[in-house]
Amino acid sequence: MTVKHYAMVGLFTLGTAVSGVAAAADVEAGKAKAAVCAACHGQNGIAQIPTYPNLAGQNEQYLVSALKAYKNKQRSGGQAAIMQGQAAALSDTDIANLAAYYASLPAGGK
Repeated sequence: MTVKHYAMVGLFTLGTAVSGVAAAADVEAGKAKAAVCAACHGQNGIAQIPTYPNLAGQNEQYLVSALKAYKNKQRSGGQAAIMQGQAAALSDTDIANLAAYYASLPAGGK
């Protein structure tokens, strides 16, 4: 195999992986899964308690990264222990769906 061939295989693999992640995100499934999140982050992703972050309109990839970091116990401080417990039960598909749902909401909560 040539270097060019390896590069093409790498690009194809990367493209397939990225499109697979995008296809897996289901806003409606995320909305259903978000019911438990509403206790702290609000019904529309706008927290009623000032020390809890708003999730509405947040960057989708940031939410995926944050939830995976909580799940893997790589985030600490603040409410990390609570979030680690919540994220532990989430699959990668659940995480993608939740992130898609919160990213789809208007940041102002309206």
